[in-house]
Amino acid sequence: MGLNLDRGRTALVLIDLQKGIVAFPAEPHTSDEVVAQAARLAETFRRISAPVFLVHVVRSLDGGDALRMPVDEPMPIRDVPSDFADIVPELGPQPGDLVIAKRQWGAFYGTDLDLQLRRRGVKTIVLGGISTNYGVESTARDAYERGYEIVFVEDAMSARSASDHAFALTRIFPRIGRVSSAEAVVADLTR
Repeated sequence: MGLNLDRGRTALVLIDLQKGIVAFPAEPHTSDEVVAQAARLAETFRRISAPVFLVHVVRSLDGGDALRMPVDEPMPIRDVPSDFADIVPELGPQPGDLVIAKRQWGAFYGTDLDLQLRRRGVKTIVLGGISTNYGVESTARDAYERGYEIVFVEDAMSARSASDHAFALTRIFPRIGRVSSAEAVVADLTR
């Protein structure tokens, strides 16, 4: 059964495909593989004049926007290179792409992503990026709660471990959307 995506109401949302994130190891797909599939999807969406959203995490220079709650396993604090937030050149951005800067894991919190999607009449989000179980999953849960249909592109996302990726893909994502592949999405949009 095909995805039957409505070209006029579907957007591509890619999470954290930026220099500082893709530099880390990823499983089960390498960062290079994820970027290649994401670039293929972005090219298809641009060709059919469907919106492409490139979401990247940006930190303030003073670090004052970082969350600092007590947790059992805090995220490591690292010095980041000046180009950490730059979107990888394979993706652009290209003219017409919408770039969303976020400060937390999810792409909806504190951004205008929802506003920009709704103003374009989007009802379905095709989602990919790094990391499957952080930025992608946080964005997906929020999208689901906001009433968006979601298509997860399994081979256009990856995590720090294959088991983290597999858990999200087999236990969480099928409950809030449909899991597919870049090949299937491209085929559906170009039918």
